Amino acid sequence: MQFDSFSDFIAMGGYGFYIWLSFGTCALILLGILVNSLRDTKRIMASVEQQIIREARIKKAKQEQAS
Repeated sequence: MQFDSFSDFIAMGGYGFYIWLSFGTCALILLGILVNSLRDTKRIMASVEQQIIREARIKKAKQEQAS
């Protein structure tokens, strides 16, 4: 589709409000998914690190108890 000016492009033949609103909504949803994924990844990595430390502490305690 060809537009005569930038304002015609923004207006999108009278449907610009709905089109740009849908683009904005989609962008916000994708941004929310990205932020949530990054936050979950950070939380999971911290949990794995705590689990490794806990297992090492248990292993050390068992070795000391066996000695």
